[in-house]
Amino acid sequence: MIELDIRWKSRDFDLQVAFESHARHVALFGPSGSGKTSVLLAIAGLRRPDAGRIRLDGELLLDSARGVHVAPARRGLGVVFQDGRLFPHLRVKDNLLYGQRSKSDTSAAAGFDTAVGLLGLSGLLDRWPATLSGGEARRVAIGRALLSQPRALLLDEPLVGLHREARGQLLQYLRRLRDEIGLPTLLVSHQPEEVHALAQEVVLLDDGRVAEQRPIGEFRG
Repeated sequence: MIELDIRWKSRDFDLQVAFESHARHVALFGPSGSGKTSVLLAIAGLRRPDAGRIRLDGELLLDSARGVHVAPARRGLGVVFQDGRLFPHLRVKDNLLYGQRSKSDTSAAAGFDTAVGLLGLSGLLDRWPATLSGGEARRVAIGRALLSQPRALLLDEPLVGLHREARGQLLQYLRRLRDEIGLPTLLVSHQPEEVHALAQEVVLLDDGRVAEQRPIGEFRG
């Protein structure tokens, strides 16, 4: 469950977003510049709102009135950005292992095998990031986030910039993660196809405000 009420104002943008959701898979949907990524960054702790409150699964992550701001590393969230942000000097396997919290624990080893299998990464482990396609790099970034054993996964436009075939393949992998692992997700997207495929509830943003909130069965984007 997420409860969020934040305000953030810059010279050219005014964000005032408030919503509450009990869904495990939520999408922030809207046009570019509507504030979707700013909300995701606030949840992750990577952008501090001017004022507001964020509670995730009962834990208070932000309360500006009380001076509460939990550090990003202590929020237990896996964040996947559009560009993947892989370490160029590490092969795929080492990029994945970097995200793994405990390399000696047997349950962590099982997590590595599970992530590699779910995301189809076994043939990529010895590759360098520079040799990966856009879709492959996104899968590695998602795998690295999963191996940090997060309590939720935050996905910022995971399909943007990919060609049609790569988008379809990555969408299938993301569905597998949703169905087989069940990890709660917050998806940022302006693509109705991926919202319908991955979300249970949609929060529609427009010009820094919540325009609508509805279950996926009522979403007509």
